[in-house]
Amino acid sequence: MNEVFVTTAGAQQSLSVPAKSSGGGSAVNGGEFLMLALATCFCNDVYREAARLNILVESVEVEASAEFPGVGLSATNITYRAQVSSPAPATVIAELLRQTDVVAEVHNTMRTGARIELQTWKK
Repeated sequence: MNEVFVTTAGAQQSLSVPAKSSGGGSAVNGGEFLMLALATCFCNDVYREAARLNILVESVEVEASAEFPGVGLSATNITYRAQVSSPAPATVIAELLRQTDVVAEVHNTMRTGARIELQTWKK
C-alpha cells in the first residue's frame, strides 16, 4: 500500500493507494489519477456553483475518460460527462453544468496547456 499525502492551506490529508502487484509503483496510474482529478474537480465545483446560485443539488455523478496512445504521449479524446440529481428544472441544471465547466480549475489548467517544470528535491 502506498500512502499519499495532500496538503492544502496547511491541512494534510492522506490517501491509501494500492501497490502494483507486479512490482514498484501504484496500481492506479497517472492517467487514471488525471481523470480522477477532472471528475473530482467538476463534482466539487458543481456543488460550489450550485450553492452560489442557490440551486439544490442532491447528488452529482461525473465520469471522465481519455485515450493514452503510448508511452510519453499526451492524452487524446479527453471527455467527461456529469449527471446531477436535483428538483430544479432541467434547463437550470444544464446552465449550472455549463457555468461550472467555465470555472472548473483543473479543466481550465489543462485547456491552457500550463507549463510544468521538474525541480530537484532536497531533504
